[in-house]
Amino acid sequence: MKIRAAVLEEFGQPLVVQEVDIAPPKAGEVLVKLKACGVCHTDLYTASGADPSGYAPCVLGHEGAGVVEEIGAGVTSLAVGDHVVTLFSPECGECVNCRSGKTNICTAIREQQGQGYMPDGTSRLSRDGQKLRHFMGTSTFAEYTVMPEIALAKINKEANLESVCLLACGATTGIAAALWKADVEAGSSVAVFGAGMVGLGAVAGAKLKGAERIFVVDPSAERLELAKRWGATDLIQPKDGNAVEAILEATGGLGADYTFEATGLVSVMGQAVEAARLGWGLCTVLGVAGRGEKLEIIPRYLITGRTVQGGSFGGAKGRTHVPQLVEMYMRGELDLDGFVSHRIRLDEVNKGFDLMHAQDGIRSVITF
Repeated sequence: MKIRAAVLEEFGQPLVVQEVDIAPPKAGEVLVKLKACGVCHTDLYTASGADPSGYAPCVLGHEGAGVVEEIGAGVTSLAVGDHVVTLFSPECGECVNCRSGKTNICTAIREQQGQGYMPDGTSRLSRDGQKLRHFMGTSTFAEYTVMPEIALAKINKEANLESVCLLACGATTGIAAALWKADVEAGSSVAVFGAGMVGLGAVAGAKLKGAERIFVVDPSAERLELAKRWGATDLIQPKDGNAVEAILEATGGLGADYTFEATGLVSVMGQAVEAARLGWGLCTVLGVAGRGEKLEIIPRYLITGRTVQGGSFGGAKGRTHVPQLVEMYMRGELDLDGFVSHRIRLDEVNKGFDLMHAQDGIRSVITF
């Protein structure tokens, strides 16, 4: 089948929207007609060439939502007409990691997915007879995508796909990190570094958990004002790029019970560790650093009780937690609509990157 897709031809160059071929789903796979897709920082990160695991040419995009069009042999959990959110982080329920209950990082298809292929080591995308690689197992900058059954979350058909597509990555990463990965306690203090999509998600999650004080740190006054909508109580526009002193001063010199880093900057990650509370502070790192960068932590911060953890996809188990977050959105508990600042067409995908560079709005969503 012929479809239109945005192809990363060369690192550091604009994506090229063109006609490509997509093959039918094989066993255990599903063809999805995309209805909406967020333009995420991870797409920009890979397109820039900064991602050490990036490759080209490929069809980018991973923050998608759509409708099941066709199912392959053996697919049992999905049917034609189901509404789904795409998952770069699958959940098979059977691998050692899934069975452990200790992590959301499923290993069932990880090796081939990381190389840009379907679980059988082949691609469903091609152009002029030459294969194109998939991106993050999703490739949602396209009219259609073929994905493994275990990488699709079945959701409420009444949900607005233009909003819940954000749960495929950015929104869930922040929200789930506060709800489940860090498990923020009611009445606690929280500091969120970065007021982009992920950071604002962490703010929303912390508010849902009943945090009493939520500090948000960002150099943009406009984004700080936006953060109040999701529950920020204290806004910090850092001087000289460092906000630790302000957080310590506001917490009696002890620091925040929970800190979340959502910038991808190793210098800010260090600040998030330092701003965590003496004795029991928990720092959750959510941002993705550049190629070869390292986080330096003064051992004394750890010796005096702070804990540092990572949170890929916010620790969410996609097929379990994303449908729950959709239901929270449907009940009015999560304001996902407010995250959508621009609606663009597939042909304007590079505009989505430009808006991100300019820090114009929170999230651009491609609508099909």
